[in-house]
Amino acid sequence: MISVPLVSWSDIFSFEDYGALLALVQNSLIAGAVLGLVGGLIGVFVMQRDLAFAVHGVSEMSFAGAAAALLFGFNIVGGSLVGAMVAAALIGVLGAKARDRNSIIGVLMPFGLGLGILFLSLYDGRSANRFSLLTGQIISVDTPDLAWLIGICVAVFVVLLLVWRPLRFDSLDPASAAARGIPSTLVSIGFMLLLGAVVAVSVQIIGALLVMALLVTPAAAAMRLSAGPLAVPVLAAVFGFVSAVGGILLAIAGTLPVSPYITTISFSIYVVCRVVAWGRARVARPVAA
Repeated sequence: MISVPLVSWSDIFSFEDYGALLALVQNSLIAGAVLGLVGGLIGVFVMQRDLAFAVHGVSEMSFAGAAAALLFGFNIVGGSLVGAMVAAALIGVLGAKARDRNSIIGVLMPFGLGLGILFLSLYDGRSANRFSLLTGQIISVDTPDLAWLIGICVAVFVVLLLVWRPLRFDSLDPASAAARGIPSTLVSIGFMLLLGAVVAVSVQIIGALLVMALLVTPAAAAMRLSAGPLAVPVLAAVFGFVSAVGGILLAIAGTLPVSPYITTISFSIYVVCRVVAWGRARVARPVAA
């Protein structure tokens, strides 16, 4: 008896009419490229400030805002942005201490997810629209949304450049930064708002459940290869770009949502970086001895 595989290669990849399909997702490619670069950069500070858990908390509230916008007929990016900003502001204002921050995030995550599911259950439109908010969709970015996405990412990038040095100082050594007159509370709130803006636009591409693949993993991988103040953000931006654009290019040829491709590339980069770091440590250990 010949067993038939439940999933064949053609169910995952099919390059028929690839060129025609590529032309349909130009907006998503542009949005993914911009988001990958900015997400990689802001991810460096997410790692330095130990806010990986916060990314997930903000994304759940962003999902709730996007679901509400979908239900009531508003702009999804705008709804996602409102939800993310509310969560970011709450975490920034109330979560000055790590213990307080984690408890706030732990409260916001189930509330945002439950609220989003409630709104989606009340929505009687296309099921693909509901599913894309959780897992992303490569054709979900139209021209007006692309303008929003690029505008938000450019604004975050510019602000990051302006506050890079005090933000880095406060992220690495908050006690010394406060002693030098840097307003740590204001910096923390400002960074959380920037993070909320990037999370909001990320939901459009990769979905609310897997945002960390672009905002945490690239930076975590870069920190395995280098500790340089310039090398880490450059590597993180490159890894984010490759993950986002590469995932979209693969998703065009597949039948799965875009998020599995992006997360697989992002995770693969992280694994390779860990192996390289491990190899370096093994080579350096006998020399040091």
